[in-house]
Amino acid sequence: MFEFLRAIDWKDQLPWLAPALGFGYLLGSIPFGLLFTRAAGAGDVRKIGSGNIGATNVLRTGKRRAALATLLCDGAKGAVAVIVARAWHGEAVAVIAALGAFLGHLYPAWLGFKGGKGVATFFGVTLALFWPVGLLALATWGAAAWFWRMSSLSALIASVLAPVYMLLYREPLYATLEVVLALFIVTMHRENIRRMATGHEPRIGAASAYRSDPA
Repeated sequence: MFEFLRAIDWKDQLPWLAPALGFGYLLGSIPFGLLFTRAAGAGDVRKIGSGNIGATNVLRTGKRRAALATLLCDGAKGAVAVIVARAWHGEAVAVIAALGAFLGHLYPAWLGFKGGKGVATFFGVTLALFWPVGLLALATWGAAAWFWRMSSLSALIASVLAPVYMLLYREPLYATLEVVLALFIVTMHRENIRRMATGHEPRIGAASAYRSDPA
């Protein structure tokens, strides 16, 4: 089942894994949502809406440009981690750097390990690892958002299907990473899942009734 792992030259790769993880983490932990919200004059995004530093919560400040900048930069930091690490020392190192960037976004040390939910960074990582699957994941998000009008549900569906897409393209190493990312995304969306179960999850374009508790 994990024959692909035997094809990796671990003796060569092993010394590079920790630096790649650290590099990815530092890049991923840049809190663009907090920085852009403050720059836009909207204060601390952690005190608004869900308390999340991601683009969706930045949008709740009413600062659309800040939200768009956050979305693009949160995605870019995942993509840059992969591209730099791949050029640095190959695919296994790129996967570890991708994981580091994702974890850095979720758990930034300088914000008390309370970051975003990782969706934009997940898309950036997936596009950089294997762009056909990245496009499929984005298309999945778009189709689900059009049908159900819920950003959180769309993210969950796209992240869960991404490993399947990777396997269909015969990319087991990437599929393994995508499974890990999907598990984190599901965990980070547990409050959204509870609201969906009770019919209280806000829909795209509808007025949000978020309290100030993190979600």
